[in-house]
Amino acid sequence: MRIGVVGCGLIANKRCRDLPEGHRVVACADVVQDRAEALAASTGAEAFTDWRAVVERGDVDAVFVSTTHDALPVVTLAAVETGKHVLVEKPAARRPGELDPVIAACERTGARVRIGFNHRLHPALQKARSLVDEGRVGDLMFIRARYGHGGRVGYDREWRADPNLSGGGELIDQGVHLVDLARWFLGEFRTVEGCAPTFFWDMPVDDNAFLLLRTEAGQTAFLHASCTEWKNTFSFEIYGSRAKIDVFGLGGSYGTERITLYEMRPEMGPPDTTSWEFPRQDRSWVREFDEFVRDVEEGRDPSPGLRDARAVLEVVETIYEGDVARREAA
Repeated sequence: MRIGVVGCGLIANKRCRDLPEGHRVVACADVVQDRAEALAASTGAEAFTDWRAVVERGDVDAVFVSTTHDALPVVTLAAVETGKHVLVEKPAARRPGELDPVIAACERTGARVRIGFNHRLHPALQKARSLVDEGRVGDLMFIRARYGHGGRVGYDREWRADPNLSGGGELIDQGVHLVDLARWFLGEFRTVEGCAPTFFWDMPVDDNAFLLLRTEAGQTAFLHASCTEWKNTFSFEIYGSRAKIDVFGLGGSYGTERITLYEMRPEMGPPDTTSWEFPRQDRSWVREFDEFVRDVEEGRDPSPGLRDARAVLEVVETIYEGDVARREAA
C-alpha cells in the first residue's frame, strides 16, 4: 500500500515508524514545512505544505489524516472522493453532521474509512472483549470509567483550547475514547446526560466531562474524562451479572496495562481473581494498520468506522448543547 500522510505530528510519526514491510509513505503534507520535511526525510517521501498535493496524487492508495479536528472531515472527504482509503484520527470531525458528506461519498466510491479509536486494540481491552464474548461476565449491567491527564504548561494556549479548531475540550479529546469503548461493549445509547465544565484551565473549552449514558435496556455507563487529573489515569470497569472486569493503565505514564477478572462464587463473598499484565510497548497502532489493510483487501466495513464516529459525536454534541442551554437559561 502506498501511503499519503496529511498532518505530520506525533501520531503520524508513530504510524509511519511502525509500517509493516511492503508498505511505504510516498508523500506527506503539513502546514508547518519543517514537520513535513522531517517526516519525508525519515520515510523517503516527498514533502508538501498543501495537503491537496498528497490527496490528489495518482500513486497514493490510502491516506493517513492526523490534522486538527476542523480539517479531519475536509481532508477525509477529498481523499474518499478520489477513491482513496483513509485512516483518520479520532474524533474524525467536530460535529456529527460534518461526517454525513463523507459517509455519502464512501457509498458512491467504495472507499474504506477507519477511525483511529486505537484503544479498542490495546491488549487488555481486547482480552476484556473476549471475556465478555465468552460469557464469563454474564449479562452486562454497567460500566464505570475514568480517563485523564494533567495537561502541561501552556496547555490552555494550544490548538485543542481553540473551539474553532477542536470543536470542544477534554470531552472531544480523550472523552470520545471512553464513549467509543462504552458503545463497543453496551451498544447504542438512548439517553445521554451530563455536563462538560471548565474548572482549572483558562480556556473557552471544557477541561472535565461527566457523562451518564443509558441503553434502551437500561445498561448504564458512568464516564469521566479530565485534563485536571494530576496523575495520568486510565480505568475501565465492566460489571456483569457474574463477574467484574477491571482494566487499568495504558502503559507509559498511565501505568502498566493490566486486566483483572473478579468472578462471583455461588456462595458469593470474596471472588475468584485472575489477572493479566501487558508490560510491553503499545502496539495498538500496528494492529490498527493491520486491520485497516484487511478492511481494504477484504472490502469489509471498518469497525470502528464513520458511523461509529458519528454516534460518538452525537453523544458529544448532546452534552455540549445541554451546557449551552443551561447557560442561556441561567
